[in-house]
Amino acid sequence: MKNEQRTQVQEQHAGNETKVWQSESYDHQMAFVSAYGAPLVDLLNIQPGETVIDWGCGTGDLAAGIADKGAVVFGIDASVDMIERARVKHPSIKFAVEDGQRYRSEQPVDAIFSNAALHWMTDAAGTAASIAASLKPGGRFVAEFGGSGNVKAVTDALQSAFETVKPAKPFRHPWYFPTIGEYATLLQEVGFEVNTAMLYDRPTPQVGGDNGIRGWLATFADVIMEGIDAEQAAAIIALTEERLRPALYRDGEWIVDYRRLRVTATKQ
Repeated sequence: MKNEQRTQVQEQHAGNETKVWQSESYDHQMAFVSAYGAPLVDLLNIQPGETVIDWGCGTGDLAAGIADKGAVVFGIDASVDMIERARVKHPSIKFAVEDGQRYRSEQPVDAIFSNAALHWMTDAAGTAASIAASLKPGGRFVAEFGGSGNVKAVTDALQSAFETVKPAKPFRHPWYFPTIGEYATLLQEVGFEVNTAMLYDRPTPQVGGDNGIRGWLATFADVIMEGIDAEQAAAIIALTEERLRPALYRDGEWIVDYRRLRVTATKQ
């Protein structure tokens, strides 16, 4: 693996903005991310002693789940804050601050796992090539992330609110949400055989009751709001919440319209 001693690495980029994660609030408000990813670990079919990279590991909970199955795990994430918290929570696992769009493992591994991270890596071709280069021939790749149509109601409402408020900064979609065909083609181009690919709806409840959508926007859409005047930003959030309420708010709970792409592939 590459030396994990880094003095300064930028957070994961989303468009031209910089996504800065707050790991403690993420663990509290967005614990569902790891919870939904736990069953994905089983698809790795881990054999004791195998080497695995968790690509976009966040605070390390799923890396720990992989280690519990007997693997030697290395977690990478572009967020300094996430990696620092992962090291505190799981001191027996190695973690490093690395950009998954460019990272190449010095020692190819048996498997690579990624949950809820690849949609932040908007250089999808660079990410796929890096993953392929970090795997042994015959190595396994298991991933799930936002697919085509993910959080469409939310992004449509945000864009509409931008058009109403008219801030100086235009609305920019910060994520990569591909179709099955787009992503399967990309993987094939870098030397993978795609074994399975599934795009499915996964409506996802949020914590925080009536404030659940505001918590989601504060965590995941902050790069969209970056650089906007505070008064205009507050107006955009209020309008977004108002327009989403009829569709996504039920019985005191916000349920965000997630749509996930799950893939398994083998390096040829």
